[in-house]
Amino acid sequence: MTFKHVPVLLHEAVKSLNIKPNGTYVDCTLGGGGHTSKILSHLSNGHLYAFDQDWEAIKYNQIKLNSEIKANKITLIHDNFRNIKSALSKYSVDHVDGILYDLGVSSPQFDDAKRGFSYRKDSKLDMRMDQDNKLTAWTIVNRWSVHELIRIFFRYGDEKFAKSIARRIKIHRADGPINTTQELVSIIKEGIPAAARRHGGNPAKKVFQALRIAVNDELGALEGSLESAFKLLAMHGRISVITFEPLEDKLVKNMFKERSTVQDVPRGLPVIPESLMPHFKLINRKPIRPSKAELIRNHRSHSARLRTIERIK
Repeated sequence: MTFKHVPVLLHEAVKSLNIKPNGTYVDCTLGGGGHTSKILSHLSNGHLYAFDQDWEAIKYNQIKLNSEIKANKITLIHDNFRNIKSALSKYSVDHVDGILYDLGVSSPQFDDAKRGFSYRKDSKLDMRMDQDNKLTAWTIVNRWSVHELIRIFFRYGDEKFAKSIARRIKIHRADGPINTTQELVSIIKEGIPAAARRHGGNPAKKVFQALRIAVNDELGALEGSLESAFKLLAMHGRISVITFEPLEDKLVKNMFKERSTVQDVPRGLPVIPESLMPHFKLINRKPIRPSKAELIRNHRSHSARLRTIERIK
């Protein structure tokens, strides 16, 4: 795979980590190594652990970051970031100074037709970020019940025509399996009224998003990983998350809010006891968005949002 990936919010994300040159950091989403390289440039005696569940990303960066690997500045870990705590424990790491997440599908995965992420290119239905994962988009489309399809199309894609699309899928797969992305695109179009197809971009976008999230259990992995990340963070350490989908951003926003807000304080207390004070604080109340220049330079950055939280006790 050739990685031609433009990292989103590169300077803003790395700056948000407030990197210490001798600190220990984690990049949960290695991808093309853009954010990874920028973090490394701020380290002298520090160390970076970089995760990716995609073997292609690991192999690409073994070459790209060869000198840093030999200098023992970085360790590449082939694993889902939901396993961040157990994976780091193998290296006797139980506290880190910063953790970065750049969520969503990397550009190379979209651009490589055979991975099956794109509704613009014909390919086998796949959508696995981890090629060892047994669940594929083909399995969901051809084996899951209509009820389950409606649920994921609506919940993960906010697709208001979820019912009619799921029913069209059921009709078509009765005649044989739906094998390719373009077969599925045609079926999705059948399930959406002509008037609705004339605006809002590609009519298959929301269903493909929903399938990708379901195949890779993206929301479950993110929630589990963040729960571990909070426990791993050293004093004044930070977690920074770049999201691209509203569901992801809502999850991150709520989890950050829960940990940075005073909880269950009895009425009438003149002073809030130290024991009830939150252990974290938000670095920015509102998410940081890409600049106008970045939006022009990289169209894939338009929905990006950066949120950061810091441990304070």
